[in-house]
Amino acid sequence: MEVLRQRLGKRRSFFLHGPAGVGKTALLTSLLPEFPTVLYCAESASKLSVFRALGVALLATGSPAAARALKSAENIKAKSAIAIKGVVLDLLRCGQYSVVLDHLCQPSAAFASEIREVANWGSTAVIGVARSPHMEDVGFLRSLFADRRERVELKNFELESAASFARWVIAGTGLCAGNLEDFLERVLELSQGNPGAIISMVRMAREPKYRSKDCIKITPLYVDFRLSSPADGGRSRIP
Repeated sequence: MEVLRQRLGKRRSFFLHGPAGVGKTALLTSLLPEFPTVLYCAESASKLSVFRALGVALLATGSPAAARALKSAENIKAKSAIAIKGVVLDLLRCGQYSVVLDHLCQPSAAFASEIREVANWGSTAVIGVARSPHMEDVGFLRSLFADRRERVELKNFELESAASFARWVIAGTGLCAGNLEDFLERVLELSQGNPGAIISMVRMAREPKYRSKDCIKITPLYVDFRLSSPADGGRSRIP
């Protein structure tokens, strides 16, 4: 969090990457109240979704200029992609903003061109967030973060930290079982230190179908978690 806080404070573009469930979104969004000029886009799948999200975020800053230009969230939704882009770019030019593009997934060349225009308009900082810096995730935006110093990697916990985190989650959920230590061992093995996976499996262990008297039915839980964790890196089970 301190690394991200320093990066956001410098208002320079950077790229945050790490596996699904590692906590990229959770850490960034927890810091947003400290940085009112950071505009957050939860989903960055298209030009329209990004510029609408930026419009809503600009409106939420309370800026009189944004209020005059955008009026309301309903008005933003009614605007075409071209219209909302023009308004947003004009507002970005008038302020010192940073833009967070979360959940990037294979941005096209056309999409990347639009984002580079944002970065060059009023010296707006762009923070990209994806699972990896490789082409299949960051797509054509990779050139925007060509310098390795502009990349921040968030990794899974090492074993000792993962065990401490898992025990903290278990305590917080009030999970009790006669075979809790065996369950913890399997969680650490399967999660490979991924905090989102740890949280998901602990929550699953509270469901009645994975309980037998005072014990957790570890094998069925293990199988179901694996089946619900396809190529998305377990995102379907990770809150």
